[in-house]
Order: sequence, then C-alpha cells, then structure tokens
Amino acid sequence: MTTLDLQIDGKPTTVSKGATIWEAARNLNISIPTLCHSPDINPVGVCRMCVVDVGKRTLVSSCTQQSEEGMTVETNSKRVEQHRVNLTALLLSDHPTPCIRQQNTHDCDLENLGNFYGLLDPSSPASNGNGDCLSLTSVLLSNQKAPSENRDTSSPVISVDHNACILCDRCIRGCDDIQSNDVIGRTGKGYLTRIGFDLNDLMAESSCVSCGECAARCPTGALTHKPITSPEEQDSQESVDSICPYCGVGCAITFHKTKQQIILAEGRDSPVNKKRLCVKGRYGWDYSSHPDRLTKPLIRRKECYPKHNIVTSQESLIHNRSSRSERNAARRSFNRQAATELFEECSWEKALDLIADRFLQIKHQQGGNALAGFGSAKGSNEEAYLFQKLIRTAFGTNNVDHCTRLCHASSVAALMETIGSGAVTNVFGDVVNAEVALVTGSNTTANHPVAATFFKAAAKAGTQLIVVDPHRPQLADYASFYAPIKPGTDVAFYNAIMQVLIDRKLIDHNFIDQRTENFHALKEMVSHYPPETASKICGISSEEIQTIAETIGHAGSMMIFWGMGISQHCHGTDNARCLISLCLMTGNVGRKGTGLHPLRGQNNVQGASDAGLIPMVYPDYQSVSDPAVRKKFEEAWKTDLSPDPGLTVVEIMEAALKGTIKGMHIMGENPFLSDPNTNKVRKALSSLEFLVVQDIFLTETAEFADVILPASSFMEKEGTYTNTDRRVQLGRKVIDSPGEARLDWEILCEIGTRMGYPMQYRCTEEIFQEFASLTSSYSQLTHKSLGPHGKLWPYRNLKTKEESFSDDASSENDGKQILFEDRFPTVSGRGRFVPCAFAPPEELPDLQFPFVLTTGRLLEHWHTGTMTRRSRALDTLQPEAFATMNEQDLINRSLRSGDWIIVRSRRGQITLKVYGDSSVSAGSIFIPFHFFEAPANLLTLDKLDPYGKIPEFKFCAVQIEAVHTDSPVLT
Repeated sequence: MTTLDLQIDGKPTTVSKGATIWEAARNLNISIPTLCHSPDINPVGVCRMCVVDVGKRTLVSSCTQQSEEGMTVETNSKRVEQHRVNLTALLLSDHPTPCIRQQNTHDCDLENLGNFYGLLDPSSPASNGNGDCLSLTSVLLSNQKAPSENRDTSSPVISVDHNACILCDRCIRGCDDIQSNDVIGRTGKGYLTRIGFDLNDLMAESSCVSCGECAARCPTGALTHKPITSPEEQDSQESVDSICPYCGVGCAITFHKTKQQIILAEGRDSPVNKKRLCVKGRYGWDYSSHPDRLTKPLIRRKECYPKHNIVTSQESLIHNRSSRSERNAARRSFNRQAATELFEECSWEKALDLIADRFLQIKHQQGGNALAGFGSAKGSNEEAYLFQKLIRTAFGTNNVDHCTRLCHASSVAALMETIGSGAVTNVFGDVVNAEVALVTGSNTTANHPVAATFFKAAAKAGTQLIVVDPHRPQLADYASFYAPIKPGTDVAFYNAIMQVLIDRKLIDHNFIDQRTENFHALKEMVSHYPPETASKICGISSEEIQTIAETIGHAGSMMIFWGMGISQHCHGTDNARCLISLCLMTGNVGRKGTGLHPLRGQNNVQGASDAGLIPMVYPDYQSVSDPAVRKKFEEAWKTDLSPDPGLTVVEIMEAALKGTIKGMHIMGENPFLSDPNTNKVRKALSSLEFLVVQDIFLTETAEFADVILPASSFMEKEGTYTNTDRRVQLGRKVIDSPGEARLDWEILCEIGTRMGYPMQYRCTEEIFQEFASLTSSYSQLTHKSLGPHGKLWPYRNLKTKEESFSDDASSENDGKQILFEDRFPTVSGRGRFVPCAFAPPEELPDLQFPFVLTTGRLLEHWHTGTMTRRSRALDTLQPEAFATMNEQDLINRSLRSGDWIIVRSRRGQITLKVYGDSSVSAGSIFIPFHFFEAPANLLTLDKLDPYGKIPEFKFCAVQIEAVHTDSPVLT
C-alpha cells in the first residue's frame, strides 16, 4: 500500500505512506500549532504543542506520529485545546514577557500562542482545566526578571537569552542537521538544563561560525539576530526577494527593509540554498549604506601628478601593530584623505566628456589596442555584456577581462579543451546522489559555506567523501579519506590514482570506447606514475593512493569538486586536465550523482564569462578569431570588430608597464590587491596615461585613477546573475543609490554614446534580451521566465508560444541539470583525454626562502575586503590581517602564537601577526589576501599558466623572521 485514507476533523484525505499526521493536516489546510517542529527538519516531538486526539488513552504528537489507514484524528477538540492552553501557560511562566523577539519583530511563537489563548491579556482569563481561571498574574507568577548570567551577548551577531529558551531543540537541529556545524547541544540537568555552545562556552568563544541558522530557527527570544543597522522608519517595512552578493553559490535571500535601510536578511527556500545562509549572506549587507560610499564623480587634481596612492605613501598610519580601532580609523582616513588630497568633485557631464575625449584621443593616436578594460564578476550579466560590448565596439579592442582570470581560467581552459564546455556538468546539490565525492583544492566551508553544508550532509548519509588538500580543511572532518599532498604535486597524485585504476581494471571501458578519444596517450603517460613513484613526489603513501583509487573505481557514481587550490597555479590547467581525465575514464559524466564541478568564486564569475567578459571569446564562448562568428556580432552590433584575441588581466598590466596599454577602464575590480606582485601592479597603474575607475568605494586601485565614477551597489539595481550551478537568477533592487551615484549600465551607455557608438536601452531586461539573442544557452530565457528561483541554462521553454509570455515561475522545466548525457559539445562529440606530466612549481623553496606561501580567503571576508571590511558585523568578527603556520614550525623558529613577523619574498615584504594552526602543513604559511595593510599579493608570483593565463597564487617561496624593530608594512 503506497497511500492511506484517514479523516482529520471530519475531512477525508489520502496521504502517502509514511506521512505524519501534521503533514496530512497541512494538506487539508488545517493548522496545528508547533513550537519544536519545522517542515524541513526531522521531527522530535519534544514540545508536545502539536498533540492531537487519535482515540487513544493519551494524546500523540502529530509531527512524529505517522498516519494510519482508517485513522480518525481530532486536532482541536476541547481536550486537545485544554492541553495546549495548559502547556502554553507553563512555558510562559518561565518566559520573559515580552521577550526580545516579540519586542523587535513580534514573532515569538510562544507569546503569540499566549495571546491567542488569552493568557497574556488580564481581561481575558483562560481555563486551566479545573474550571478555574488563569489570570495574567497567576500565569506569570514565577516570571522574574532574567538574571544577567543567563544572557550571552558575546557574539557580534547573535544574542542569547537562556531565560527565553523553551528547549525545543530547533537551534540544535538547525546547527547539526542543516548546517552540520555541530556546535550547539544541551547542558545541565533537570530545571537547570539549557542549550550550550561546545563545552558550555560563550558563543563568541566557541566554534560557532555565525551562520545565524540557530537564530533563524528559534521560535522565541532565546536566540535572536543582533540589529546590524538602526533604521529610523521602523513602522514602514517591506520585503524584497533577491540573491546573495557574495560567492558563486548564489543563495536566495529575502531582504527586509524600510524605505532606505536594510534591516534583516533571511534565506529563501530555493533549489540552491534551501533557506540556508552563511555569515556573509545573513549579516554582510550593510556595506551598501556605508558612509565611505562614493556619491559624486571625482577628477584627479592637476597638482597630483605623477600618480601615487595614499596607502603606500602613508605606511606609518597603518602600521599593523597599532590597535584595531586605530587601524580602522586609519583605513577610514585614507578615503577622506585621498578624496580631498588627490581628487576634486565635478559634474557628471564634465567627467563623462573628459573620459570620452581622452579615450578617443588614445584610440586615434595609438589604436584601439592601446586601450583595455577590466570588468567585474560582481556585476550582473547585463553589465558584463555591456562592458565587453563597449570595449569591443567603442574602444575597438578585445583587451577585456575580469577576475575569472584570477580564479578558474585554467579550469575553463581545460574543460573547453577536453569536453567542449567551460561550465559545470552537474549542480552541487546532486552530491547527495553520489557514492563518492572528491573535493580537492577547496576550503569549501570558508569559500562556499552553504555548498559545504550539502557535502557534509551527503557524507553523513553515506557518500564517501575524499578530500585532497595540502592544508587540512574543516571538511576533512567528514571525509572517509583525507590526502594531505605536498603543495604543487596534484598532477603526480592524480596520475598515480589513474595508473592504479587502469592497472586494476577499474575503468569504464564502454564509456571510454564510445565517448572519448586519446585514451592510449593518457594510459602511456600515467604508466610512469605508479604509486611508489608518485608517493615520493606528493607525500602520500602508496597504500593510501591505492585505497583511494580503489574507492573511486568501485563506486557507481562520483562527483569531483575543485577550487582555486587546483586552478591558481602555473600548472593549473594540467591539474584540471587530470581531474577531467579521472572522470572520463570512470564514466562519471552525464549521469545522476556524477560530474565535474569547479566551484565558482564570485557571485557572477560564471555569468560574466557567459556574457563574453573574456579577451578571446564573445558571449557564449564564441571565438573572436572565427570569421563567421565575428560577422554575426558585427551585424548585431553594427560596427567592425577586431579579429585579434585580446590580452588577459596580468598581460594587460604587463603591457601597461611596458607602455603599450595607455588607457584603461576598470569597473568594480581592485587589481592593486587582487593581482599578483603588487609592486609591479603599482608601477603599471602609475604608468597609465588615463585610468577610469567605476566603483562604489574609493578602492586602493581607484587612488591611481584620473576619473572616478560613483557606481551602484548590488542592492541598488536589477539584473541577472548566474551561479556556480549555471542557475540564472534575478537580483532585485532593494534600496536607492546614495547621492549622485548612478547605475553601472547607464554609465557604460553614456560613455559609449559619447565615444560615437550609441548605446541606448530602456531597462536591464532589454539588455538581457539582446545578450540572450546572441547565445544558444540563454536564448529562451527572459527576466519574466526566471521566476522566483531562476532557471538553469541551457534552458528550453516547454510552453506554447502563447504561454511563453506568461509568468513561467510555476513551470516544471527548471533547465538542464545534468549535461552531456549522450555526447560532448566537441567537433567529434567525444571527450578528449589530455595527458600531463608532473612539473614542479616555478619558484621552489631554498635556503634563503625556505617556506611555501599559500594565499586564500576567510569565511568572514570577501576578495579584497572592499565590501566585507565595511560591514560592521564581518569586520568585527575578523578585523585584522594575520598569517597561520604549523605549530611545530613556530616552535622551531622560537615564535609564539600572536607574535609579529616579517614575511618576505623576492618581490616584497609585509608585517603581520602569526598564529599556530595544525591544519597548515609543515613548511608552509597561509595568508588571506583581504587586508590592504598586509597585502599578501605583494609577495606572490606573477608567473602565468601558459594555457589559462592564470597567475601562480598558491605557491611561492618566502622567508619568515620575527619583528624586533619597527618595520614598514610593505616595501
């Protein structure tokens, strides 16, 4: 029997076998109150508020009791209602009324029940079951003022009031079952039982990652979000559905706001995040209203040439040994100092006319290839499309790139070469259907924390998780196998894995024969890497290599996820080629629970690449060198286009340094901190004849500009964004831009028109339609058809022509989740094996520079810190630059955690604190690159991968010494 028939409150209903009474009642629109239950977490029935009468001696909890054939249920009988009244009264007796949740948002479930039953209204007594009346005084007789020791306000983002806790365990299940952070549990006995963090620590001192899931789940004022802002208009609030402005996961969010102030962010239920958020998505949105926002166009003062920036000329102000408040004050002063000393305000007309005149002058005198543009992966698809169109048409060059060059360019190069597509072949959520998941070169819990919750849940459910990384990420705690390979030895390790698979006949011969080519060359290459040989290179025992290979070989399905630990190497394309070969030889593409998934870094890296913000391809990866393709775009854009592929990010900086690039337009990027070898970047930016920076803050890069244009933040505009899954989602306007700041797409149109190439659009939807019409993947998408949850590309509208103009939000067609089920988009339709030989990193440690530097991101911060360091909560959680080293390395160098050190490479030096961290491999040092006062990329190597043209961020040689005298932060 797959269905059951029963009656609830006299209404017949049919439910599937296994459905609870609570679920069956909800199908009939019968509301049963709950305190401990939520539909998306496993029921436990601890609060007993949802009890119903099924004709037995005792009432049963509807959230845990399964429906039975012929069952008769009463949900609101006198007996049931009296139970709820008494239970509510008992819970209220220990509850501070009104609690902080009820005061702020009026949604304390317990107090709302109390109001419903008249328990909090002295004039409306409720029966206690014995014919007596419970007045407000008797209900709250024991409700004394909460002692301060029962409150924990240590966290910058969450308040804890144990007096308001009803021990419903929703916070525990949210932390453990949804986010898999395993921080919260019960502590104490009897009446003294309470929730505790780790070993009953203060919240701020525990391992809590401030995702806010506990506060989002809590039904009372026990756990509440601390206010990020203090809006003046508390009475007129509204909600706007949008998406997160940070990483490539693309979480769906509802922003709650007053007229001009965001006050709260909540996760929406979507296929992407299922209401989950991380600390950045939930608490990191107030940067948009920061007082540092640019509000008027700025032009460099005539006396401020030759160019320099305030940051590097005022090192003493930001010496990293000052206090946190002094550093923050110094950072704030830079903006004011730079804005007043280097620039003067001007009108939009003057700024735009100057930009057009100078760019045209360079173009006419030096040619279009003397110009270049950096677009932004934080902007929308529409902005990316317009930016690359502006550079290619008005500027007359293909010198346009964006930060994919600094994150996954090598991954895209390898994917395009081997399977004909640079996008992921399956969504990250399908990991739940994989027997094995390989996560390599990714600190997923910090860089893609919501995606990491799906990985951890899959591991709990039985997926064998294999984690490969030189530094032990937190995700390794959930892994069946963790392989701490030596930095830069990925190719040797994966060649050995493939050699074992071939040797033990654990490969998919049918898939190889029918859907791939060049396997013989791969087989020959990996034969030189038996486990015994590879072990000496990568540092993993031959036995462990063989065990991991056999685990992969025996699995019916495998997904591979990788991050910038794979891609950000001068051999990054080779690393990705090996991962692709591993999937191809085991037939793990094109099926449920299989696929290749490079986890995208920024919120629109995928979309910006799709929109053509790449020097060698137009939108949808159509080659600029192909005459037929070029003709197509020339006809669409009504102008001649350059046939020459443009320069990439680092190549553009090299060309600026050499004097062949004279003018640049940078939109939403901060290469001074994000590009390798900062000293070279500084010289390159200073060498430009004319630089325009379009941004929301006066960044370190903007201090080299001739003109600065105040742009719009994510919260202030409408447009589409494509996440790491290929899901195209609509970001909606939440608040207005400050002062005279303008929408980015309107700025681009103004510049193009003034340069003699008219760009006129009425709205972003019109821009999207033009972009989509020039592609295959997006061709049937519209703003309207995206609905509340977006669509995966490639998308094919299954509705009729007439229906296609209606809202498609309810359509079952979500787009194509799993790609390449039958063939690959290559000329032959086959995937191609590309064998790779191991080669050591470009700059190896030696006696002078004995340590390996690896850079990366932190959970609390984003990219160059432009946004997150202007978010009050995020900056409070992680306020300062630091480095981490293996604890034994600290001891060997007579250092202690918290000491100041100088880290020096062949390119420069920085000064910062160092802390011991057992997750960092011996002989290495990790430095996050968010902090301008200790810019990690001052040290990194600008050697490029020859295929992806991505720089080497993950490996360079450094020396470390203790600070004994005052030293400048950077030189």
